[in-house]
Amino acid sequence: MKAIAFTGMPGAGKTEAVNVAREMGIEIISMGDEVREEARRRGLEINDENLGRIASEMREKYGMDIWARRCLKRIAKEMKEKEILVIDGIRNIEEVETFKKSIKDFILVAIHASPSIRYERLMKRGREDDSSKLEDLKRREKREMAWGIGNVIAMADIVIINEGSMEEFRKKIREILS
Repeated sequence: MKAIAFTGMPGAGKTEAVNVAREMGIEIISMGDEVREEARRRGLEINDENLGRIASEMREKYGMDIWARRCLKRIAKEMKEKEILVIDGIRNIEEVETFKKSIKDFILVAIHASPSIRYERLMKRGREDDSSKLEDLKRREKREMAWGIGNVIAMADIVIINEGSMEEFRKKIREILS
């Protein structure tokens, strides 16, 4: 099995990269879905505050790679026969190491865009766990930096700059996934 994992700051383009993979018929494992599922199990509203708290709390209690381990259980249960899959939302080195131990052919792709572009995208996106306030977005970034996402981006096998057109970005993603 080959796994291509996307990482990047909020608003960099990970969701669009996943959409391209889905259009190509590639199975997706979303680490964020695992956090959202935990929030639902607890009966909590799906918003940035709750998801951030749960993600941090679970990392403190069960280890920085808790979400990677949960994803690996899903992969083993539902996708072990797949030739290729995409993992969305790597946030720390421990997650990368956990995936690399279990998936022989693991490629880490960092998607980068400047803060001003990412903030603009996030303000427009309107996903249920997004905020429309700049101070909330900056708080979210600070939290993700504390989890170690900067180190993950720095060690990526491939880095894509996503500051051009949507079609240029989608073309780059298709090339990587092909």
